[in-house]
Amino acid sequence: MGDKESAEPLEARLAARLGELRTERGWSLDELARRAGISRSTLSRLERGEISPTAALLNTLCAVYERTMSRLLAEVESEPPQVVRAAAQPVWRDETSGFTRRSVSPPHAGLRGEVVEGTLSPGADIAYDGPPVPGVEQHIWVLEGAVEITANGRAHELAAGDCLRFRLWGSSRFRCVGPAPVRYALMVVLP
Repeated sequence: MGDKESAEPLEARLAARLGELRTERGWSLDELARRAGISRSTLSRLERGEISPTAALLNTLCAVYERTMSRLLAEVESEPPQVVRAAAQPVWRDETSGFTRRSVSPPHAGLRGEVVEGTLSPGADIAYDGPPVPGVEQHIWVLEGAVEITANGRAHELAAGDCLRFRLWGSSRFRCVGPAPVRYALMVVLP
């Protein structure tokens, strides 16, 4: 199965889940637009699967729905097994920003941690307004390349082998500073 074959159903399930989350809260598209600061038309097209969300857009919606991006993506997958084979790890790409996200160890009921592999293309620069869950613990281990990570107002430049750990309360930013892509492991632990 190619990446394209697995990506399309995931995106369709993601669109449907976003619509379910809004409906579960009894919100209209206008109410969600007000809460998220995203236009009603963008939200409507997103829920109908006409557009794919960017990393920043998805992060904003995750914050409104009070869940991590990994938890949202796990909700559209079937129950994850204890062993997650490489071929079964969901991969999500945001071509616009140059970000690829592999859910190495997806969220699982009863577990507070997860492992994500992130890859940023040279020059990629992604900013998030705030964490989806305030106080979420993150450990970022750079596997290849170089990245500048700003968390809670403080910038850190990391190279291969470096690890940054913190609890996130404020905004964050990931910027690939090298001439080559950066690949990192992100360990997320819910408070």
